[in-house]
Amino acid sequence: MGGFAAVVLAGGAARRMGGADKPTIPVAGQSMLTRVLAAVHDADPRVVVGRVPPDLPVEVASTSEQPPGGGPVAATAAGLALVPEHVSFTALLAADLPLLTGEAMDVLRLTVESAPMMQGAVYRDAEGRRQSLCGVWRTPALREALIRLADERGSLQGAPMHALLTHLNFIEVSWRRPGPPPWFDCDTDDDLRTAEEWAR
Repeated sequence: MGGFAAVVLAGGAARRMGGADKPTIPVAGQSMLTRVLAAVHDADPRVVVGRVPPDLPVEVASTSEQPPGGGPVAATAAGLALVPEHVSFTALLAADLPLLTGEAMDVLRLTVESAPMMQGAVYRDAEGRRQSLCGVWRTPALREALIRLADERGSLQGAPMHALLTHLNFIEVSWRRPGPPPWFDCDTDDDLRTAEEWAR
């Protein structure tokens, strides 16, 4: 065992942004997907679940949940299927986190590595909300949780992230460093403007 992979979920309808292809929207001159992938530059493989734009400047593996539109848990399973069995840790990330940094990922990784009884670490915002798509997991534990949830529900189609997390033991991490919160996601045009200001 060893190594680090990343699964980036790039699906979703972006209804609050007029159905835009959110991961391709630029923030400070780079698409949100490119910025997320840069934060996990040392991950191998980097798997994108969803559409990969032809001009993406980095090489990734790509896949999609079947049928498409099955939700984040089904997408997680599809992405994890491309992560080799020997990989110890996997980052699970949304593609619309333009303020994510390598430092923020290092915090999560070190948190999990230093807590052998824990299966993962995710960020928690200032209001106490768990950021379930900004985390790092022990890969075998994540696989096992997906299997258990599929057995419980009969299918991962439409399963919410909180249902998956009930099968995992994890640490919630607060961001205490200067600068914008790394888990900040862009669901609206106002969010985009805020991210643009922070990223300058």
